[in-house]
Amino acid sequence: MDVSVKFLGAAGAVTGSKYLIDLGEFEFMVDCGLFQGPRDLRERNWDDFPSPVGEIDAIVLTHGHLDHIGYLPKLVKQGFNGPIYCTEATAELAKILLLDSGKLQEEEAEYARKKGYSKHANPQPLYTMEDAEAVFPLFVPKAFDLPFKISDRATVTYYHAGHILGAAIVKVVIQGDSQTKRLVFSGDLGRYHDPILFPPTRIPKADILWMESTYGDRKAPTTKPEDELANAIKDVFDRDGIAIIPAFAVGRTQLLMYHIYSLMEKKKIPKVPVFVDSPMAIDATRLYLDFHTDHRLTAMLEDENNHPFRHPQLHYYQKQAQSMSLNEYKGKAIIISASGMATGGRILHHLFHHLPHEKNGVIMVGYQAEGTRGRRLLEGEPEVKIYGIQVPVKAKIYQIEGLSAHADQDELMDWAEGFCDKPKMTFLIHGEKESAEALSNKLQDELGWNTSIPQYLESFELFKGI
Repeated sequence: MDVSVKFLGAAGAVTGSKYLIDLGEFEFMVDCGLFQGPRDLRERNWDDFPSPVGEIDAIVLTHGHLDHIGYLPKLVKQGFNGPIYCTEATAELAKILLLDSGKLQEEEAEYARKKGYSKHANPQPLYTMEDAEAVFPLFVPKAFDLPFKISDRATVTYYHAGHILGAAIVKVVIQGDSQTKRLVFSGDLGRYHDPILFPPTRIPKADILWMESTYGDRKAPTTKPEDELANAIKDVFDRDGIAIIPAFAVGRTQLLMYHIYSLMEKKKIPKVPVFVDSPMAIDATRLYLDFHTDHRLTAMLEDENNHPFRHPQLHYYQKQAQSMSLNEYKGKAIIISASGMATGGRILHHLFHHLPHEKNGVIMVGYQAEGTRGRRLLEGEPEVKIYGIQVPVKAKIYQIEGLSAHADQDELMDWAEGFCDKPKMTFLIHGEKESAEALSNKLQDELGWNTSIPQYLESFELFKGI
């Protein structure tokens, strides 16, 4: 029995996670994500799928972020109809995220058609809400820590990865004709001291390891991110401005809500209105109550007087009219809205209206991929294009790296040191070139690991005649 892999995404880049594993008579894919960021990456979403869709028997998801699940509606539209395995929380998050993604793409295509800023005469969405809904019957939710078979020769187990609700490390045990081999996919690893999520599970053995390298070249600041957040918010309020926080609806928004509530209770920032302007974030927040054993807030959420997701300053804005009304809001406030990299969603109209004013502040609280508006803001560009219009950047831009949901270099190395035996091969994935190379060098120098940084569409033979 021979085993091979083809890298269909998140190889030499951060987004578009897709890894096709060929066991001969059975093919499965780990993750099925959207490419995001620079145009050349985004355009891959529109290409024909680089492998026969009809030959893929199953998909195993690590977690619910769009760069890991966002291509599912298009793949199903192209003919995939096999099982999509994921954790129970990921199944529910994926429904929220995919519906929202389909809706946003429909809206953006319509807006581009109306305003005429697309190069296409009749711009179309990559997929629609209806396409997203077609994915849902294929989800097969599974519990953490309990092995399950995806074929006669492959057994999968999910372990906590941190990062976001439901995120998992995937272990695949392959039974060959004469040998048993273990494939381990880190997914996106979270922080070791996240106040909400469990730390990444240590895995003792992997024959082949796929390891994320998003922050493989950097270390989180030693200062407490909560204090950094407080300083940025106070600085904005000293100018009587509004603090705009682009944040991923799943994970980052809930972490911000936790920290902001804590800062107000500790009197480190004033009690001002906090607007969570993201229907998806609001729906995702409810899942923290439904899946209370998947995180560390159980006791806090049971105490109505100390509830970070329900307090007088917090306002959830579901409707578009509510969101638009914030354009005219006067006074100090915090607006949290998606998307986290400012690539789409309601955050765009908040940036459109508030970036031109010096009193306001935009607080970037997560990773900003190459080519995104978020990255351009961090790099100090004097204007950014929103809705086809160049918008001057007069608001102050803040960066708080300590709130990232990704493990930093030290934490990645800590997780790697949990393996009792070094893997035969470790593929460094889900990282830009510099990050992947830095982590690769560190794993080689300090642990003596054999590492590889695969490129898009590259294939490798993993085992022969096992």
